[in-house]
Amino acid sequence: MISTVNQANELNSTNPTLSEEDFGFSTRAVHVGQEPDPVTGAVIPSISLSTTFKQSAAGVNTGYEYSRTNNPSRNSFERAVASLEGAKYGCAFASGSATTAAIINLIKAGDHVISIDDVYGGTNRFLRRVASTQGIESSFIDLSDPNILKTEIKENTKLIWIESPTNPTMKIVDIKALIKVTKEINKDIIVVVDNTFMSPYFQTPIALGADICVNSVSKYINGHSDVIMGIAVTNSEELIERLRFIQNAVGAIPSPFDSWLANRGLKTLAIRMRQHEKNALAVAKFLEAHPLVEAVYYPGLESHKQHELAKKQMKGFGAMMSIRIKGNLDTSNKFLSSLKIFTLAESLGGVESLCEIPCIMTHAAVPPEERAKLGITDTLIRLSVGIEETEDIIRDLDQALKLANEVVVKH
Repeated sequence: MISTVNQANELNSTNPTLSEEDFGFSTRAVHVGQEPDPVTGAVIPSISLSTTFKQSAAGVNTGYEYSRTNNPSRNSFERAVASLEGAKYGCAFASGSATTAAIINLIKAGDHVISIDDVYGGTNRFLRRVASTQGIESSFIDLSDPNILKTEIKENTKLIWIESPTNPTMKIVDIKALIKVTKEINKDIIVVVDNTFMSPYFQTPIALGADICVNSVSKYINGHSDVIMGIAVTNSEELIERLRFIQNAVGAIPSPFDSWLANRGLKTLAIRMRQHEKNALAVAKFLEAHPLVEAVYYPGLESHKQHELAKKQMKGFGAMMSIRIKGNLDTSNKFLSSLKIFTLAESLGGVESLCEIPCIMTHAAVPPEERAKLGITDTLIRLSVGIEETEDIIRDLDQALKLANEVVVKH
């Protein structure tokens, strides 16, 4: 498979002497995997809707034979994201959850997974309620101290799942230190980092030693709330061979049109992330000083417990944050329903500002006692700060908080 994909890359390349490493992030986002069509000269690669491809002889092809196995539109996207993540190989799936399932399929019944405790609700649900039925054991652990792995890793531990920052309480973990401890205990344990909140623009886990980096493409990479998709990248030839086998065997692949749309969104990732972060930092500072807000969890604030670690391993702080407002569930509901620019909706990372209440929405599948332990309460609100005008976003939050405070006063 590797030789086939490389052969396809060479066929699509109009200037194979240029090295991708010579170019900056935005240049690679625009050009890697986007070479003009060698036949028509089209600057934008076409959407390849064909399900099958002509072979010059039995078993002899141009790198493509059947679209479930490999597709030019998907391949272009996989190449582009891998380049931005500093990885050799990419493998795209029909959703972030399908990506998670494919990675867990790398291990088998009787194996053990360690996941960070404050993990995305969908990942938590999959490990607890799907992987468990396949005989895979999971432990959810606070990984703030990397040395905890010295007592938590078992003989049958085969995979460690890291999220940093975490969803939704924005904890940062020392990715490099966690990987170092893991590999000293057992070099064969697969370390996976979910990079969705940061995107490759602000963080590159592969450079920190991760075996696999995953992104929900539905979020920042696509950036326009119109594609469901996921991707895993790696430098390991063995792992990419196994992931591509699973991708082909299970068939949870993104459509060519989704791949094309995500590629289109990827081109503006750097510009969008800069505006996202600019807005988020201003919002976080405003909310931190707001009398109706108890706490703001955003790694760009000096008050964040792991602000220095965030500066060390990230190139920026992103646009995700959680806030704890004063009051109760009624207050939260009033706040959410009073927002005008923010849309109450699940997901994140789109150009528009989104808000949600994790205890009822994205993390409802997490057992109540675990939610309480993690601080996912009735007044914890998650914000995905968009790219609208900064002042408009702040005014919107302020007026909604004031309306929500009327609920507190009445009670």
